[in-house]
Amino acid sequence: MKTSYRISFSLLSGLLLYGCYHTNKIYTSPSGSQWKLIWSDEFDRDGFPDPQRWTYDIGGHGWGNNELQYYTNARPENAKVEDGLLHITAIQEQWDSNTFTSARLVTRGLGDFQYGRFEIRAKLPEARGTWSAIWMMPSDWVFEDGNWPDVGEIDIMEHVGHESGVIHASAHSRDYQWQKGTQKTAITTIEDATTDFHTYTLEWTPDALRAFVDETLYFEYINEGEGWEKWPYEKPYHLILNIAVGGAWGIAQGIDIDSFPQTMEVDFVRVYAEISD
Repeated sequence: MKTSYRISFSLLSGLLLYGCYHTNKIYTSPSGSQWKLIWSDEFDRDGFPDPQRWTYDIGGHGWGNNELQYYTNARPENAKVEDGLLHITAIQEQWDSNTFTSARLVTRGLGDFQYGRFEIRAKLPEARGTWSAIWMMPSDWVFEDGNWPDVGEIDIMEHVGHESGVIHASAHSRDYQWQKGTQKTAITTIEDATTDFHTYTLEWTPDALRAFVDETLYFEYINEGEGWEKWPYEKPYHLILNIAVGGAWGIAQGIDIDSFPQTMEVDFVRVYAEISD
């Protein structure tokens, strides 16, 4: 029996860079599928996030959602690794025309994945007005293209401070997206999401998107086979970690300015490729 790994060609550069990390680690999911670790960051080196794994989206133009923060570039006040954890921090301060700063870390060009199992262990910010997210966008798309949601978006975890502990997973496409109220989505409640660490997981195959918290499945979207308008998830995507402030959703019940700064702490990010026989 020959064993192979279900990965896209775009992963080859990542395998060359990261193949030396935990190369023997195999994970068996509750469904019985087996996955091999191919990319990870354990945040075991203090300082800036590893530039071989992460870069930054930068700017303060609202990001399509009327967000209030400016995403800074390699600024330790907003993004640093310390004591084995990545800290992404939103601060109430003036920066150009923005009243908050934060960071938006991305793996684009350094970790681009088509299918896989994505595990991110994190503790979330709690203040009203925060909008923290662990999500994915296509690696060949930039914000200025303006063709969202046609390109597709995968939200592994979203959390807004005015609904503390309510965790959302969603998929957006031309036909299924939040502006129409048709997005594929589900929620679960994790009472201590802002005081303890939990593992937020996506399993993405050609057939389905599934989201878990601590191995509990709560979101499943099966590929209907009806074209890219419903299923654009057939190309490489990259990971994004960020805290936004405000925005159409985050500001729904105002902002508790006195509760800032607010931090999302990340213990690890691990990406696996499915092993197929």
